[in-house]
Amino acid sequence: MTEKNSMVNDPVTKEMLVQALEKTGVRKGQILEVHSSLSSFHYVIGGARTIVDALMEVEGEGGTILMPTQVSDNSEPGDWCNPPVSPDAYQTIRDSIPAYDPLLSDVDGMGAVVENFRHREGVVISSHPAVSYAAWGRYAKLLCNRQSLHFPLSEESPTARLYELKGYVLLIGCDLDKATCMHLAEYRTDCRPIKINGAKVTENGRDVWKKYLDLDINSEDFLKIKKTMQRKNMIREIMLGGCKIMFFPAAAAIDEATAYFERTSVFELYR
Repeated sequence: MTEKNSMVNDPVTKEMLVQALEKTGVRKGQILEVHSSLSSFHYVIGGARTIVDALMEVEGEGGTILMPTQVSDNSEPGDWCNPPVSPDAYQTIRDSIPAYDPLLSDVDGMGAVVENFRHREGVVISSHPAVSYAAWGRYAKLLCNRQSLHFPLSEESPTARLYELKGYVLLIGCDLDKATCMHLAEYRTDCRPIKINGAKVTENGRDVWKKYLDLDINSEDFLKIKKTMQRKNMIREIMLGGCKIMFFPAAAAIDEATAYFERTSVFELYR
């Protein structure tokens, strides 16, 4: 909803959102990784439900929608920084945090649209306890069928399947640093150091703290890559109700990021 005492002059309806998505290039039958910020609009009539309804209407029965459903709290507390945690509390958190549940675990920070989407009928959720995905539509099961515990956004992930199936990325009120699929380029170029992460999972009926290997990923460089993509006219943009909507092919963007990391990574000096 809008701030108190402000006046809404440009409310967004589902029909307006459908038309805007189609103008950017969204079509029936595509595979879309979607990132969204409801608050970036001045006002959407019906809120998150309207956005999800519009996405499903545009994609139709033959389309597929993919959204990250990351459980940021189910992670190594030593890595937390907002706020940081005292080392004395690390083990207490590991022991006490609830095990991952695809429907019950909080997806804090992912937004209202993700929360609405993941509870829709027919949505499939991948298995990773910290960086899962939710998918709906024709290729939902294929995208979420397998996600490795170790290096969860690499080749055994919904991200890699999106790349192989020539899917697209739709950013609604978000910038490129929120595009999860772009992290695939980091894994493919070894540009980040390896770290040990952890999450609570259920194994054989017991809740256990499970360590796993991952990269120390960083999305800040994606904004630099965005400038190159814009120069090459890879991104289609439109404004609606105060919100910028961007649309681009996932594989081309990941390839651009891969080339960037291969040129700039300090690790390339030692190959």
